[in-house]
Amino acid sequence: MTTDGRKNGATIALILLVLINLFNYIDRQILSAVESAMEETFFPEKDYPRDPTTKLREDKTISAKMGSLNTAFMVSYMLIAPIFGFLADRWPRWMLVGIGVVAWSLATGATGLAETFVILFLTRCLVGVGEAAYGPVAPTVLSDLFPVEKRGLVMSIFYVAIPVGSALGYVLGGVVTAWAGGDWRWAFFVVVPPGLLLGIWCFLMKDPQRGAADAGAVTRKATWTDYTMVLKTPSYLLTTLGMTAMTFAMGGIGFWMPRYGVETIQKASPTPLTPEEIVDLRKEVNLYFGVIVVVSGLAATILGGIAGDKLKARFSGAYFLVSAVAMAVAFPLLVGALFTPFPEAWVLIFLACFCLFFNTGPTNTILANVTHPSIRASAFAMNILIIHALGDAISPPIIGSINDFAGDMKAGFLAVSLMCLVASVCWAAGIKHLKRDTEAAPTRLPT
Repeated sequence: MTTDGRKNGATIALILLVLINLFNYIDRQILSAVESAMEETFFPEKDYPRDPTTKLREDKTISAKMGSLNTAFMVSYMLIAPIFGFLADRWPRWMLVGIGVVAWSLATGATGLAETFVILFLTRCLVGVGEAAYGPVAPTVLSDLFPVEKRGLVMSIFYVAIPVGSALGYVLGGVVTAWAGGDWRWAFFVVVPPGLLLGIWCFLMKDPQRGAADAGAVTRKATWTDYTMVLKTPSYLLTTLGMTAMTFAMGGIGFWMPRYGVETIQKASPTPLTPEEIVDLRKEVNLYFGVIVVVSGLAATILGGIAGDKLKARFSGAYFLVSAVAMAVAFPLLVGALFTPFPEAWVLIFLACFCLFFNTGPTNTILANVTHPSIRASAFAMNILIIHALGDAISPPIIGSINDFAGDMKAGFLAVSLMCLVASVCWAAGIKHLKRDTEAAPTRLPT
């Protein structure tokens, strides 16, 4: 194949993976957008009435139960990801990606068909299984198509789908639910056909050679002991710990922010809102938050990758540096947003989201650059397991439980916001290790 042919193939692969990642996050965030409407379906007031003097439900665990839907997805995703990561170091990766995309698309459609909370919970588990076949694999394909000097920007382009897809999920969930007269089920149905088409496209793609873009790399089949090897790499370990703290904060806040916005605006209203006005308010909040996420996330993800690549020539720990600074700035912005009334609070939420997304390209580039090609999929899978097990798999129900107990979501948001500072400290500690670990990765075979 000619050089132009290889470039064209790499570009096509990048476009396909960006589109898949886009629908990945659309599927995830639709749940957050329609969570309030789903609660009314599965926990109606006639069965769980509110106390008019406190505005609390008789069952004080409902918020925690709704938060567990995100946990169901995350637990299955993080537990199955290492299995697919292990397979991806041995099997054709595009085949695994295609299987995962088709599986999660069908499971998303099944969410809209659920008639009981138990069935709903199980469908979210199945969505996680499908995404586990994709999550640890896609970055390794890109790493084998693009060299180290281009990976920062390429990874940023790939992960731009996180804010854009998340925003589209919020907006799509609100718009489709309002269009369907408050029926949240259609929000899940409409994303199934494009997901299936993207999954079929994957089966037509050709796998790149492992390590093809890493100069001097020698590859072999990975073993189970390789998991312990990657955890002994300082840059990998510190990146993962920081991503865990960031995911804890971002996952919990992202899941509950639409409800927080609606409830805060409702409380500030001089007169009670009618059911129709509440539906419109949910649509409005989802739209505002969606626009904020997509604009701030798109700009921050691209700029974070560019900043890391530009500074790398002069400062070897640049990817860690830009990530640490951004997270340190995010904390006061999040706290300030909680004590600022709407609509002014949207400005601080926008700035906080920008800082939270700024690290996306740099941190994932670190993961790719400090791991050997033979174990790269396993390394990304291990990262997925850790950051979700200790991050957004537990933070939504924690916030929900605090809300059930205190009747105020601010307390939960304040607690998880502290994780921004933890992430900043972890990434600052990784600066001194990055150059050495990056240089050693291509030729350091697992033992």
